Amino acid sequence: MRLTLPMLRMHQAVTDQRGALIEVTVDFDSSIQSLNALEAAAYRIIGIATCEIEKGVDRFICHLTARKTSSRGEPLDADALKVKFLYLVTDENLRLRIADKTEGVRNVILALAFGSLAASQKDPP
Repeated sequence: MRLTLPMLRMHQAVTDQRGALIEVTVDFDSSIQSLNALEAAAYRIIGIATCEIEKGVDRFICHLTARKTSSRGEPLDADALKVKFLYLVTDENLRLRIADKTEGVRNVILALAFGSLAASQKDPP
């Protein structure tokens, strides 16, 4: 019979972090805030938090949930999470406005680019 050496007890690699959550609620007036911008901001914050968007009578209510410590070990608090989300929403609103204002120019550029491609394919070599 062969004897085996006693094994050392290994410590847990992951600790229980169920109580280490931050929950923030941010609400917007649905008559002035688009759902598209909120959804885009929610997508961009995925790395640090989850966002559930709820449609109220005349409001969009965003429920943000995050860990108190980011995946990189940086501390996060409710105010920082709220500010980060508001920055992303503002950025997405600006992106949507710019896209609306430049749609005509983008279409002309695309038409010229693809039009010249189509014309060059019709000409025999």
